Amino acid sequence: MDILEFYKKALTIRFFEEKVDWLFSRGLLGGTTHLCIGQEATAVGVVGALRQDDYIVSTHRGHGHLIAKGADITKIFSELLGKREGYCKGRGGTQHLCVMELNFLGTNGITGGGLPIAAGAALSIKLSGEDRIAVCFFGEGASNQGTFHESLNMASIWNLPILFVCENNMYAMSTRFSDISKFDDVALRAASFGIPSVIIDGMDAGRVFENTKKIAEKIRQGGGPALIEAKTYRFCGHSKSDARLYRTREEEAAWKQKDPLPKMELKLLEVISQGEIEVIKRSIKASVDDAYEVAVAGEDPGVEEALEGAYAQREDLLPQGNI
Repeated sequence: MDILEFYKKALTIRFFEEKVDWLFSRGLLGGTTHLCIGQEATAVGVVGALRQDDYIVSTHRGHGHLIAKGADITKIFSELLGKREGYCKGRGGTQHLCVMELNFLGTNGITGGGLPIAAGAALSIKLSGEDRIAVCFFGEGASNQGTFHESLNMASIWNLPILFVCENNMYAMSTRFSDISKFDDVALRAASFGIPSVIIDGMDAGRVFENTKKIAEKIRQGGGPALIEAKTYRFCGHSKSDARLYRTREEEAAWKQKDPLPKMELKLLEVISQGEIEVIKRSIKASVDDAYEVAVAGEDPGVEEALEGAYAQREDLLPQGNI
């Protein structure tokens, strides 16, 4: 694990999400968004332990997973702004962001919606005889969805090469997980499908990386599916309009003491100086600001492009007359 590279990735995610939050607060972005501020260690730790050809399926809170996979933040900004230069030409936005060249099979606006997609990707890997794996991120709230149980069951009986990663941030929107589950640990549910699981500190990138690396290699060697439950916390609300009335400021303050970025900085001080860390911070902050400026100056797609890309282009199916 290269702590410096992990720190740079995590810092990029943090500054990117803060910029998105700033844009929404000023009405410069439409729709909604779900930020992963506080959860960066899980993203960089898991993705950093994977190969580039491994599939990833994300959630509604997926910017960090995509940035950790190596995406161009200018293109992500362009997508959120609805620009032609975005990864999906501005059509996907934050909830449907797919980057096939990175084997990133998309964010997903449906709770638990990515689970069966990941199972399908894992099945394709097995049928083709490849040694890569599929990784599915999901939140603890998704473990109450039928897709969770169906996908884990199929993965188990077919011995699929898939790693399920539960980012347990304690709240399904505004509902505390302990209020909707008899047990606090999602990992316990994996046992009923014969799937091995591990519970880890999702605020510690090193531990996330080490566990993921070991488990991923076992899956590649035919060990079948596994589940990681990363205990983490989102410092922001569920979405941009969330006032966080369901949790106390004292709880938030306690979790911020576990902020993964200062933890990484302490590790970095063993090899570089505080001054060098500050230079890195300023450089990455500037790169995020520059990426936004390039993106906002991009092209807006034309009305004539609205029906391109999603369906086969058949003249007899196109609406007639003015649109």
